[in-house]
Amino acid sequence: MSFTAQIKGELCRQELHRSCCLRGECYGLWLFSRCFSIKENTFTTENAPAARRMLELAAAGAGVSGQLSYGVSRRKRPAYRVSLPEEQERLRLLEAFGHTGREPNLRINRAALEGDCCQAAFLRGAFLACGTVSDPNKGYHLEFAAPYKNLAGDLYTLLGEAGGLGIGPAVVRRSGGYGVYLKDSAQIEDLLTYLGAAGASMELMQVKMLKEARNNINRKTNFETANMDKTYSAAARQIAAIAAISDCRGLASLPDGLRELAELRLSDPELTLRELGQCLGVSRSGVNRRLQKLVELGEAIIAEKGVDGIM
Repeated sequence: MSFTAQIKGELCRQELHRSCCLRGECYGLWLFSRCFSIKENTFTTENAPAARRMLELAAAGAGVSGQLSYGVSRRKRPAYRVSLPEEQERLRLLEAFGHTGREPNLRINRAALEGDCCQAAFLRGAFLACGTVSDPNKGYHLEFAAPYKNLAGDLYTLLGEAGGLGIGPAVVRRSGGYGVYLKDSAQIEDLLTYLGAAGASMELMQVKMLKEARNNINRKTNFETANMDKTYSAAARQIAAIAAISDCRGLASLPDGLRELAELRLSDPELTLRELGQCLGVSRSGVNRRLQKLVELGEAIIAEKGVDGIM
């Protein structure tokens, strides 16, 4: 089952205790189904709960009797077709929400939404009709597919007002319509909870937390690997310099502090600056200064004599 199908299944299990919310969800579902017109059209979906709820809401919210049949979706999968074959029923549905079917542009009739609860129900219905959410393991994207520009604009505005959530949707032109979408994972979580899909919202949060934990582990590992590479690279440079001093002048030629450090670095190349300092009773910065001095002496010898002259 896709994540979208999971969400729609959860939304369809929402109980509607208030008649205004029932009508609001009915309005949203039918308005965005491409069947909200005088002309007969068919709403096709692979989601059985959404198809059944569409018919139930039409009967309970507008006193309209629809028809359910079976067919095949564009993806060649079993699908459900919802329609209103009778023109009288289509007119009754339009009039129930303040439409005539002769408007030059199909818009959301805000007068049909009585309160904030009705707006949430309306958006839930719209999602059941045309909403999709990508698999959170692959990315974060929630989108409503609106058939008309003005309808997409009205939906954009309504989403921005939804429950004071501070949602910032965007609109894009799609083939055959417009997409009103969200890409921010936190906003998608908030909207799903607002619509009534708290379970799906929680699952999205859990997937996001797992991905963030995995990314943090990878970043830490990469950081530690880079530090190790840096440490080993510095140690190799120091050992090469100390070897040059040893071969050309001998470590005994060095002052006691430098000599002790040079011998310790040669005996254990993997010791960190802190560990070297602990062995010698010197601060980390003191060890670093002495190593820099050894590197300068050794590299001066290499520059003077060349690698072949040392070996």
